[in-house]
Amino acid sequence: KLDKKKSNFVAVLVKPDEDSLEQIKHLPFDYYQIYDSTHEEIKEIKQKYNKKIMTALTIKKNTNVDAKKIRERKTYIYNENLRSRINLPREGVLDVLEYAKRNNIKTGLVTSTTIENIDSVFATLNKKIIREDFDFIGNNSLIKKPKPEPDIYLKALNDLETHPSEGIAIEDSVESALSAHKAKIQCVAFPGLFHIDDNFSLCSKRFKKLDISIFI
Repeated sequence: KLDKKKSNFVAVLVKPDEDSLEQIKHLPFDYYQIYDSTHEEIKEIKQKYNKKIMTALTIKKNTNVDAKKIRERKTYIYNENLRSRINLPREGVLDVLEYAKRNNIKTGLVTSTTIENIDSVFATLNKKIIREDFDFIGNNSLIKKPKPEPDIYLKALNDLETHPSEGIAIEDSVESALSAHKAKIQCVAFPGLFHIDDNFSLCSKRFKKLDISIFI
């Protein structure tokens, strides 16, 4: 059972109607990020569904918008909220990292997100998992194309001096699994909360709880 008080999820909604809001109202979103709704509509949503509104933007046609600044502001707010919470690693992750360390297996955090997002993830894990647990940590500045392209996995293979046939990727979304697949790396699925119903046919195994059988 997901502890609502410890969840940290944002729903991005574009002019949501009542049907859409009713369908997601029981999902563990802490914030709604709403676009193209009026002030009154946002106020009603906030009151009816008891949700915090992370950002609310209405952009008129033919208006010059600095998308980069909006994205940076959104990321800043999200990371500040993430850093304010303590989250535990998903089930089995610590066991897998410990097994890898005992058996001298190289590990990598093969992500193509921003350095700021990575910093926030480590901060919220409260030293349960630290940078030193990994032999490689990726970020978007190291590559030209993010996932689902294979660039970040190819970078990891090169830095770790590892052949694709020697590696195994653990991914929580189909998009990220596709990145590993394109790099010719075997991938196992460990679906995140919003990807449970996705088709992970690219992956050799699927786990609800991670365990050391991924190495077998």
